[in-house]
Amino acid sequence: MADEELPAGWEKRLSRSTVSALIFTFLKIHDVILIRQHYYLNVYTKESQWDRPDKPADPSGNNKGDGPEEVQCSHLLVKHSGSRRPSSWREENITRSKEEALELIKCRTSIILLIVSGKATFADLASKYSDCSSAKRGGDLGPFSRGTMQKPFEQAAFALKVGELSSPVHTDSGIHIIQRTA
Repeated sequence: MADEELPAGWEKRLSRSTVSALIFTFLKIHDVILIRQHYYLNVYTKESQWDRPDKPADPSGNNKGDGPEEVQCSHLLVKHSGSRRPSSWREENITRSKEEALELIKCRTSIILLIVSGKATFADLASKYSDCSSAKRGGDLGPFSRGTMQKPFEQAAFALKVGELSSPVHTDSGIHIIQRTA
């Protein structure tokens, strides 16, 4: 395969970092040169690797082979009028705008500071404020694998470490704050 013929979804790039190399013959140093090395970029995930790829890039990044197969998360969901189901156990007809939902989630995010101080738990906040029926379980969604949730939610959930909280995540369901629990 020629240099230009990369599998679909990959680009060859030139590294900005350099490696010094000594040019010598028979133990006599002739010159010091700088070598710039190529790397390969997955155009979908923006992840890079030094080794030349031998198969097309997976847009989801699932061909890496590392990371968990399954995670468990809790979430706090704020729906808006543009959500795919603009109703909840709390409100029969949600009329707030997406901007209003984002403001609510930001307010609730600041409430999450209570978690850090030990004055509240994520489950307490999700039970009180989430528009998802999982609020009855403290926002617990149980374990799930890749391909189960909406893509932005999945990407955020799998990127978190256990115990970490996400920034606001926008999906067709609304705006979420996610906590990875396992």
